[in-house]
Amino acid sequence: MKESEQTSGTGGFDQTAHNALRLALIFLVLYWCLQLLAPFIPLVVWGAIIAVAIYPLHEKLAVRLGNRVKLSATLIALLGLTILIAPVIVLTESLVESSTDLAAHVAEGSVRVPPPPERVKDIPLVGDKLHSNWLLASQNLSAASKRFGPQLKTLRESLIATATSAGAAFLQILFSVIIAGVFLATKDKSVAGVRLAITWLVGERGPVLISASEATVRSVARGVLGVAVIETVLAAIGLVAADVPATGFWTLLILVLSIVQVPPLLVVAPLVAYVLSTAEAIGAGIFVVCGVLVVATDTFVKPLLLGRGANVPMLVILMGAIGGMILLGIVGLFVGAVVLVLGWELLQFWFKEADSPASEPPGKPQVPAE
Repeated sequence: MKESEQTSGTGGFDQTAHNALRLALIFLVLYWCLQLLAPFIPLVVWGAIIAVAIYPLHEKLAVRLGNRVKLSATLIALLGLTILIAPVIVLTESLVESSTDLAAHVAEGSVRVPPPPERVKDIPLVGDKLHSNWLLASQNLSAASKRFGPQLKTLRESLIATATSAGAAFLQILFSVIIAGVFLATKDKSVAGVRLAITWLVGERGPVLISASEATVRSVARGVLGVAVIETVLAAIGLVAADVPATGFWTLLILVLSIVQVPPLLVVAPLVAYVLSTAEAIGAGIFVVCGVLVVATDTFVKPLLLGRGANVPMLVILMGAIGGMILLGIVGLFVGAVVLVLGWELLQFWFKEADSPASEPPGKPQVPAE
């Protein structure tokens, strides 16, 4: 009796150890797979966001082409690449050139620093120190460079890193457009896979959750990201026409501010003043027109598009955009905003479902006939 119990216990331990080993191997393989796929996840997510945002256009074009879905997806992808390639090349070259030039000037100590205004002293706590250091830099840059050598070295390295990563980031955007075309071309399989996964996770609420997620992604992609891209393109046209120095830097700054919901007027207004005082009449006129269009788009078009979608606090968009950019770079600027907004909407959806009575019937209660 004791021997049989000991054998049974040993067998149970062996089976437990065997199951634990199998689980460990499964998690190890999944971890390696995740590590291998990690560089591609932001591209795939951004491609899916683009595909969801432009799907209505793809559907209409496919009908016009005689229900040729793959041809419509191919044309949209080619059109997107054609529209993006030329501006991306110009802006990337400008950003790289301006960043490397500024880094070289910082390293050589040849940057010209204007004298500080007197009102800087009125800044609480740091006004006097900031004014004295700024004044030293304007009068004797070499002495200031020696004093702030480590900080300037860090700045120079950051500028060089920005220049080297700009091209890669824009290439990621181009690859995301291609991925979006693949999603559009395989729409039925993609939707079926997403529906199967969501239904497996949440059960019968899957279709409702998919519809809510689709509306949220489309709203943010159009109202935030789409408007930001339009504003950036308009600003870039004006900057190139007026031959403003560091065009790539100013364009990237306007893009970031537009996504994080900071009015681009803060950048456009000083640039307008600069352009009117330095540029030629034609270039200045084009820039002023583009600047007015940027401000008008931010003031009127953005609220209109956002009003048609999900009601999401701007703080969620801001945190998603900034966090995404810190984590993933320029692509994360787009992906982070949409993903965090989608997560917010999913939480709202689940909380509403949890608050609703579990026993409440879907329709009106029927009164039994007497």
